[in-house]
Parts: sequence; structure tokens; C-alpha cells
Amino acid sequence: MTATKGLEGIVAASSSISSIIDGVLTYRGIDIDELAEKATFEEVAYLLWHGKLPTQSELDGLLAQLGEYAAVPEQVIAGLRLYPAGSNSMAALRTVVSSLALYDEEAQDMSREANVRKAVKLQAQLPTVVAAFARIRQGKEPIAPKKGVPIAHNFLYMLTGEEPAAVAVEALNKALVLHADHELNASTFAARVTVATLSDIYSGVTSAIGALKGPLHGGANEAVMVMLDEIGSVANVEPYIQAKLDRKDKVMGFGHRVYKNGDPRAKHLQAMSRQLGELNGDMKLYDMSVKIEDLVTGQKGLKPNVDFYSASCYTMLGIPRDLFTPLFAISRVSGWTAHILEQLADNRLIRPRAEYVGPVGQHYVPIAQRG
Repeated sequence: MTATKGLEGIVAASSSISSIIDGVLTYRGIDIDELAEKATFEEVAYLLWHGKLPTQSELDGLLAQLGEYAAVPEQVIAGLRLYPAGSNSMAALRTVVSSLALYDEEAQDMSREANVRKAVKLQAQLPTVVAAFARIRQGKEPIAPKKGVPIAHNFLYMLTGEEPAAVAVEALNKALVLHADHELNASTFAARVTVATLSDIYSGVTSAIGALKGPLHGGANEAVMVMLDEIGSVANVEPYIQAKLDRKDKVMGFGHRVYKNGDPRAKHLQAMSRQLGELNGDMKLYDMSVKIEDLVTGQKGLKPNVDFYSASCYTMLGIPRDLFTPLFAISRVSGWTAHILEQLADNRLIRPRAEYVGPVGQHYVPIAQRG
């Protein structure tokens, strides 16, 4: 047996949820470009879970369910109030999702019907949790979710306490659509490995959040915003980026293991970044990002991935940078739970082997004889 580092190029599962073929991303066979331009996030979540776009009555039913499930137990909110000041937002989300299982009487019910309900509950509750965490750490009271409004609208409302502008809701809806699923990425694989043991859906999503937390996965968009803050102005872009390139440092937000000709989601986020900059009357972040792209792509041939322009988009929506990855989770929980449902429908324990490279022919040495 020979190991493949990072499992690169290894096909570890069969899936009908999303595909990346010749640089084209699809959800259930529908091109991401089409979904980004035409679909609501709730339609996409339904598509991922059920394999088809919803009828109007099915969509209405899902929206009603999301509204019904969006409130979280008061004990969970009370727990958020006890977290230390400065707690990592993804660590907080990971802890909360694990605790939600304690308040769900169906948590251990492994039937598909119960797991679909839990998928909807998790999709409904994550925006409430993230917004509540954000407000509590600011010394503010959490805002209860509304019923009958889309997730993008509800999240911005719960975060700020104000009715969001239509263009902000549209921008966030598109971001949620673009982040909903991405084949067998690290967090999705973690979720499938966990539930393949027949552990519950909350355990699977908790595992996925742990994987998403890392800067080489979901945390990359926060790292992009850190970089933009460090640069500070369009005039500083060239010396800052050129120094990174000369040192052969990684420039966050560029390149992708499965895309050789560019991430198809990036262009939508770039357009959103420009639109939000124009709306806010401040093009600095967009102009800085474009100049960074010109330098990195021009010299290294690397193109921006989904994380690069999402950083400026979220900032212009008024979302603190340490909520970027939790916001990613709000979207990706739709894909995680779809993969969990798929894994459990035809389950086999995921148990790969390792190539042993350690010493051989060793023997036990009594402690008195050890040097």
C-alpha cells in the first residue's frame, strides 16, 4: 500500500449531490451560475436534500418549517452568555451545535424522516445561534427570529436589529447559494466519516464545523480580510503583495486543489463586491481586491477562489470578520446534511488504511536497560 498525501485524486465516495467536472460546479446537475442568478437559498437547500427543485407548495412548506424551528432553546442562549469574553466564534458554534442535540427528542432517531426534520432544524437554528453569539458578546440582547422571511433576511435582521436593505438580502442570498455545497471537501468528508459509524446528525455537523474552522478551509475568508486590513489602501497593495510573492508566502484566497482554471463561484462574489461598494459609496475594498488579483494572477497564474471576494462582500454587509466562517457554516449545513442523508441511505463504515513508515523489528526493552 502506498499513501496519497491529502487523499488528492482519490475517489472516496459516490454522490449525486454536487459535482465538479471540467471546472464546472453543479448542484444536482444544475450549473452554479444558473442557481446563483435565479435561485433562493431555500430552493437550493431543498434541492440538495431532496434531489429536485421544490414546487411552490413544497417551498412554502419548507419556509414554514424553517420559521417554526428557528428559535433555539433558552438553555442554549443561557450557555452562550457564559462563554468567556473573546471566545472563538467557530469554537462557540461547534459547542452550541453539539448541545442542540440534548434538546432534540429525535436526536437519536436514525430514520430518514427524522433526519430530514433535523436537517431543517439545523438549517433554521444556525443563523439564530450565530446572530445571538454576536449580540451577546457586544452586551446586547439576542433578537428573536422572524417567521415568514428568508434566511438571508432573518440573519441580517437578527444581527443588527434593523430591517435589511433589499440589495443586502439579495447579496447574502447569493453568497449562501454559492457556499451551499462543494463535493467532497474536508468538512463534508468529516461529516460523512462521523455518521458512517451510525453516530447522529448533530455529531456529523459538529465534526464538519471542526473541519471548517481551519484557515485552509472555511477560515480562509477571514484570513483574506486580515490581509486587506493590513494593506490598508490601494497604494499599499503592490509593495505588500510583491513582498509576499518574493518571499514565496501564500496569498490567501487564491488557488484551489480541484480548479485549474479558476473557481466558478468567484466571479459572482466579485460582482457582488463591486455592487456593494457602489451602494456604500466606498470602493476601497473592491479596488484593493482587484489590484491584488491582477498581481497574483499575473505573476503566479493563480486565480481567486470563493474566499477571496467573499471577504470584502461580508465586510460591506456589516458582518464582523470573525463571523465570516460561521456564516459559511450557515450555508454549508445544507450541503453537510444532504451528504449525511446520502451517506446513511447506503452506509458503509469509512475506514481507510495507512502506509506504515515507522521502524520494524523492534523489541521490548526492560526499563532498567533503557538509555
